[in-house]
Amino acid sequence: MSFVSVSFLLFLPIVFAAYWALRPWHRWQNLWLLAASYVFYGWWDWRFLLLIFVTSLSSFGSGLLMERGERKRWVVASNICLNIGILAVFKYYNFFIENLCLLLGQAGLTLDAPTLSVILPVGISFYTFQSLSYTIDVYRGKLKPTRDVVAFFAYIAFFPQLVAGPIERATTLLPQMLKRRTFRYEEAVDGLRRILWGFFKKMVIADNCALAVNTIWADYDHASGLTLIMGILLFTFQIYGDFSGYSDIAIGTARLFGIKLMENFRLPYFSRSVGEFWRRWHISLMTWFRDYVYIPLGGSRSGPMLTIRNVLLVFLLSGLWHGANWTFVVWGLYNACMLLAERFLFHRSRNKQTVGWRDLLLVLFTFLLVAFGWTIFRSANLGEAIGYFSQLGSSIVSGNFGTISHGKQALVWCLLMIAIEWAQRRRQHPLQVEHLNACVRWAIYYVLLLAVFFARGEEQAFIYFQF
Repeated sequence: MSFVSVSFLLFLPIVFAAYWALRPWHRWQNLWLLAASYVFYGWWDWRFLLLIFVTSLSSFGSGLLMERGERKRWVVASNICLNIGILAVFKYYNFFIENLCLLLGQAGLTLDAPTLSVILPVGISFYTFQSLSYTIDVYRGKLKPTRDVVAFFAYIAFFPQLVAGPIERATTLLPQMLKRRTFRYEEAVDGLRRILWGFFKKMVIADNCALAVNTIWADYDHASGLTLIMGILLFTFQIYGDFSGYSDIAIGTARLFGIKLMENFRLPYFSRSVGEFWRRWHISLMTWFRDYVYIPLGGSRSGPMLTIRNVLLVFLLSGLWHGANWTFVVWGLYNACMLLAERFLFHRSRNKQTVGWRDLLLVLFTFLLVAFGWTIFRSANLGEAIGYFSQLGSSIVSGNFGTISHGKQALVWCLLMIAIEWAQRRRQHPLQVEHLNACVRWAIYYVLLLAVFFARGEEQAFIYFQF
């Protein structure tokens, strides 16, 4: 079930009303939440439910086994292998088999290995990492194993963030499932504001950008320089509006149920360095890799060579996490190289508060570096990425700038979004406007609602559903 569907608009009020009707009995609330989450997830394909059930059961059971104190390393290793194994089979098996056959073919050898015809379960990377965080934190002693199976299953399957994050930690979300929740009107209203802003970013920004981006990419080898530049810019805004819009809807929806999710984006396109960008973009994933991969490997405490190794490994894994395609691998390594160049060559300040012309130039330069990387990310394969950049380079060299033929209206919406976010940059989210006059607040809400209804683009699936 998609957030931007009629079925969800009917589903949410029903779940909300029944949930708070069960307020005196929070365990029944959890059971209702779990049932609703399984309906939400099974809406795509009921067979997906078996995988999330196995993932939840294995992680819950591993916690109980570790509580006994016997063979904890064996238990945690087994659960990690099981969950990563499921992820690898569904997401990476064909990729590795095809590349292995190609590599052996270059050496004159033949491998007749079968490939799998399977559908990639929606959000499998998200809930796999969420379950792993529980197992690892219990093993490290940061979290006591829970015996409440319903609360645990609801933690893994919590529908607002199930298929595209944020990737919540067991140390923050699970305790909320184990205690009684209280309805707070102010939180619910703020949640609705957040949902509205998410709808605007997804339906008006991302979906309008997608139409132009798809048109430009489909004929990039005949496009002019300005058209290709527009394609890069619009996809940069598309993926931000799409993914951060999903996070906004998820966070807002969770607040309706008295549950707080972590922030997943903090105005990343205002970053003054690639390092700062990655502290603001997909925060739940990058902090996951930091805490469970980067720091255990030694982080930046073991000298420059090991720091380089650790950064490269984290971004290589981040690229692979996004998908079984060489474009994601190259995109990850590209970002690692940019980050390492900043760390060892420029030593940019992380905590500077004032904003001057130099900072604005750094923001623009960082935006261009990130946009370059998104072009690799968007391409179907490395050949397409090289072809796109080659066509852009030859157009610039030959002076074939042409005119902008696609996406002008979408770009106007993007600039409006950026202006609003800049004006509200010191607040938790752009629609945190309770300090304004009531007439002004409602005018803002109605304008955004009208934009969602009358200026939305053709509906597109959320980009991160494929991950």
